[in-house]
Amino acid sequence: MILALTIAFLLGGGVYLIMQRGMVRIVFGMGLVSHAANLIILATGIGAWRGEPFGGRTPLDEAADPLPQAFVLTAIVITMATTAFMLALAALGRSDDTRSAEDPDEESPLETRGRTAAPVRPGSHRAARVADRLAKEEK
Repeated sequence: MILALTIAFLLGGGVYLIMQRGMVRIVFGMGLVSHAANLIILATGIGAWRGEPFGGRTPLDEAADPLPQAFVLTAIVITMATTAFMLALAALGRSDDTRSAEDPDEESPLETRGRTAAPVRPGSHRAARVADRLAKEEK
């Protein structure tokens, strides 16, 4: 009964977090749903008649089934990789459909010009724009 309540609590909390607006909450909700799925796999794969996986002198017909344990271990590794990837996307994806558009003149600190960057030559049109922008920022 405790295992069923734990699964229900994790699944309910995960669905609640997935329905939220923030990307990090969605990632945490996916993690909770994944943990609930792992517990479901373990609960359905281990019967009450089975013993410990590495018991002292347990016969093979009474040993625990290693297949659900292998599934859960694989699912944990996949969940960690997916969570890390989604958190990286949440950190880099600053704008989404739920926010208003940012000022296009404002440069993001995460964006770089890379190889397309060129030095500003004194007296050029670009130098005048940079000087105007710096003058506006000083005000």
